[in-house]
Amino acid sequence: MSDAHSDQLLSEVAALPAMPGVYRYFDAEGVLLYVGKARNLRKRVASYFQKDHGGTRIGHMVSKIVRMETTVVRSEAEALLLENNLIKTQHPKYNILFRDDKSYPYLKITGTGAKPAVAGAVLANAFPRVAYYRGAVEKKHRYFGPYPNANAVKEAILLMQKVFRLRTCEDPVFSNRTRPCLLYQIKRCSAPCVGHISPEAYAQDVADAEKFLRGDTQQVLDALEARMMAHAERLEFEQAAELRNQVAALSNVLHQQAVDNVADKDVDILAVKVQGGRACVNLAMVRGGRHLGDRPYFPVHVEDAASVYSSDDETAASAPPVEVQVLEAFMAQHYIDVPVVPSLITSEPVSKILIQALSEQSGTRVSAVHQPREQRRIWLEMAQTNAALQLARLLAEEGSQQARTRALVEALGLEPDNLDEFRIECFDISHTAGEATQASCVVFHHHKMQNAEYRRFNIEGVTAGDDYAAMRQVLTRRYSKLAEALREAGSSTQMQAGAARLPDLVLVDGGKGQVSMARQVFEDLGLDLSLIVGVEKGEGRKVGLEEFVFADGREKVYLGKDSAALMLVAQIRDEAHRFAITGMRAQRAKVRVGASKIEDIPGVGPKRRAKLLQRFGGVRGVAAASAEDLATVDGISLELAESIYRALH
Repeated sequence: MSDAHSDQLLSEVAALPAMPGVYRYFDAEGVLLYVGKARNLRKRVASYFQKDHGGTRIGHMVSKIVRMETTVVRSEAEALLLENNLIKTQHPKYNILFRDDKSYPYLKITGTGAKPAVAGAVLANAFPRVAYYRGAVEKKHRYFGPYPNANAVKEAILLMQKVFRLRTCEDPVFSNRTRPCLLYQIKRCSAPCVGHISPEAYAQDVADAEKFLRGDTQQVLDALEARMMAHAERLEFEQAAELRNQVAALSNVLHQQAVDNVADKDVDILAVKVQGGRACVNLAMVRGGRHLGDRPYFPVHVEDAASVYSSDDETAASAPPVEVQVLEAFMAQHYIDVPVVPSLITSEPVSKILIQALSEQSGTRVSAVHQPREQRRIWLEMAQTNAALQLARLLAEEGSQQARTRALVEALGLEPDNLDEFRIECFDISHTAGEATQASCVVFHHHKMQNAEYRRFNIEGVTAGDDYAAMRQVLTRRYSKLAEALREAGSSTQMQAGAARLPDLVLVDGGKGQVSMARQVFEDLGLDLSLIVGVEKGEGRKVGLEEFVFADGREKVYLGKDSAALMLVAQIRDEAHRFAITGMRAQRAKVRVGASKIEDIPGVGPKRRAKLLQRFGGVRGVAAASAEDLATVDGISLELAESIYRALH
């Protein structure tokens, strides 16, 4: 294996220190292949280049390594933290990687509950509100969570309304109320906006709500019961009845949660399921002694990472089960951004080094149990069941999407080298009577839509409403650089050009006319005409009657309304149309700001404005025209043309 690598790389490996650290492998293009940690850098890295890995995945990776970087650290725990920071930020190709762009939602109680600065004044900051929140936290507010999903937060807010009757309205609404809202009528708010509750009494409700959210439920119940009895002794039966209702509502909630005898207040339960080359980690959250729900995570590169893994001192054959590897990777990456709770319950035994690293990072003592009892065991079993269900759902969805891709390939007579790499780009044109014309390009790759690769093109310099010219422009702009790169490479095959590549199929939303235009563009660029397929609407433009039109002269193909291939094409085409429509509407909104300026010019009414836009193809065309050109429009005198020119410049 070492014969395939440069002497410089092998000498760098031999010179590595026998210390803990992190190593990174790169290919000839500078792409990061793998990030790993080691208790002994020299021994660990050398094992990659001293053994013959054959045709395995690890062998395939090692054959690509041309450059290496290493970082020495003080301990294995420190190496683990650095490793997963790099994995999460740099997305190496062969590591288990959890991608989650969503932040966790919190329940927020606003402000500090300060008393009004002016006697008798009702200020919003004297009556904190409870709200859903996602984002960076601020010290002036109090946050509870995180919660696994938005529904869990909304349920908690509803609970705060039912039991403690805290307000949820925005401050401007609160400050301008003159009478109680509907929430007061249905006993979900105490109406502090109109003075139906004193700041002191409201502050007590807020304090009780915070104690409840922290898990001090019995303390809250005892305090409410004591206040209820005190009111009863003073013969204040109305206030006592209100507190009685609060106690009843809170007791009912605790009974429904069935965790009133659980000592654990903040716990994360992590269960992993691996099947069919995919994995799911299900994270369930217990906060304040209440089970808030769960959230599934699906890592990528599971198979690659499992084959690359090996311990520092032993061979890959003695590597931990893939379930353990996936679970440890999730924990190390997840708790980089999310505070770790003191108690973790795991479906698999995890490394003591990992728990030590999490403790060092958080500054709190973290413990992990993988064979829990009693209530903890019930939680874990729930998490394991949900992990299995979520993974089964994912596999079913992927299997269905793969079947659709395969059906389309077979229907069109295509023979891709790798079905998983089959790439489709679909184009659509959108405008309103020629105004704000935009083209969209959406991408289908790896059996799903790739939103990050979508593109919009503002179409300029064409006659208003000329969809054929717009299609010519967008296809030329999209593929001219790729065609040039292919010519320079001297190859007619597909190639990688940075982040772009020529697709396996180009769909255009239209029939013979659009396909003919696409054919001209591809002929001019020297590209393969067999890539172009038009989606022509059937008789009466009914869904399911579409036909495929080919640029290379083949006969039209009708697949049938129940065809899996047609379902996939319809999905991609509809997405292209949606993307074009939303872009066009946004662009039109901007343009019409300028259009209103034209109509505001003295002497230019709706009819003259319409003629100007039609002649010059939109507001930009009108603005670019000279006064002499404007005067050529019917109904526009030279004097008015000069006024229009001055107004727009």
